[in-house]
Amino acid sequence: MKNKIGIIIGREFNERVRKKSFIITTLLTPLLMLGLMAAPMLFAEYSSSEGKKIAVVDESKAIAQYLQSSDEIIFEQTELPIELARQAHSEDFAILHIGKEIMTNPADVRLYTNSAASITLEMNIESQLKMVIESMKLQQQEIENLPAILASVQTDVKLQSFSNQGSSEESNAKANSSIVATVIAYVLSFILYMFILLYGVMVMQSVIEEKNSRVLEVMVSSVRPMEMMMGKILGVASVALLQISIWLLLIFGVGYFVLPELIPNEIAMAVSMMQQGASPEALGADADMSLIQALATLTDVGYLLKITASLILFMVGGFLLYAALFAAVGSAVDTPQDAQQLQTPITIPIILSLFVMLSVINDPTSEIAFWFSMIPLTSPIVMMARIPYDIPAWEILLSLGLLIGTFIVIAWAAGKIYRVGILIHGSKPSFKELWKWMRYK
Repeated sequence: MKNKIGIIIGREFNERVRKKSFIITTLLTPLLMLGLMAAPMLFAEYSSSEGKKIAVVDESKAIAQYLQSSDEIIFEQTELPIELARQAHSEDFAILHIGKEIMTNPADVRLYTNSAASITLEMNIESQLKMVIESMKLQQQEIENLPAILASVQTDVKLQSFSNQGSSEESNAKANSSIVATVIAYVLSFILYMFILLYGVMVMQSVIEEKNSRVLEVMVSSVRPMEMMMGKILGVASVALLQISIWLLLIFGVGYFVLPELIPNEIAMAVSMMQQGASPEALGADADMSLIQALATLTDVGYLLKITASLILFMVGGFLLYAALFAAVGSAVDTPQDAQQLQTPITIPIILSLFVMLSVINDPTSEIAFWFSMIPLTSPIVMMARIPYDIPAWEILLSLGLLIGTFIVIAWAAGKIYRVGILIHGSKPSFKELWKWMRYK
């Protein structure tokens, strides 16, 4: 049996790895992901338009002089009445009318736009008006040396987060970065979502193609259906693991050789000191603790190994579980269009996992996060969103055990459907018929 499954695995592996599309996607996907990460910054840099001129009619005679122009907004004060200003400045972006009662009535302000205004622009104007009015109200209290007092009480708190496990030195050395954990949770969840869905559908399409070409009818004479299904699933899984391994090597290689060159020496020394257990006070009051903690987390070998090992285990477990379901669907239909009805219940838990993932990032220890990370159909994605937050090891092991146990049960049930479905053509079975197929001896 092992020899027959091995032959099928080798066939599936060689058929896919030798394709040009595999080589192209393997090399281009990391570049595409880097491009997607850099895209928001590039859009922000190159999408900025010219400064929008806003004529200011200030009937209070107290506010307009304190409004600060920027690259996005240019304030120009005018002495014209509001009705004449709206006509005279029709070429400007907008006219800001500040009423006489603005100090006692914050709603006594209007913006007349000559074209559509964004919410960001309106919030910018509101924020400036709020700060000016609050500052003027403080000045009206006639507090002596008010600017100096405000400057002296202004405090920039720099929160440092550390694990409370182990001794004091070990705790200081294990820096936690919620920013890094959140980014990793997002990235890993979407990677698992794409991985499970794309490669699961690949298994289904492969079964449909071979069923239509009648290859399976020839193979079933010498190989049991369960062996064929497991060989196909494991063959596609080996291709996926090879692709993921190449990506991980590229990521770690770039991180190992490139990241140290981009980090200034003083920050690199601070990161090293933190990893060796130095107290935050030893790093200096001017140290950017958020950046140092983020880099300390990203360069923590133990943390990275834990994330990588968990990713591979849940990726393989999640794929095997869903691939068995997709293989069963593929064996029951003749075309991808016929598979859509049966495929929908399978994809719903995958999509649901993404919504739960957003809740997990807000609170990794909530009840909804815990239970959805234990339910096998959602645990691969949800648990990978929790693991970067350093959750207890027993939760990870329990989730993994439930996932593997459920795969064994699903594989058995899918094999029952597979052995009947691959020999049936021209029908589109219902869920009731699939249940009957599972009960056949």
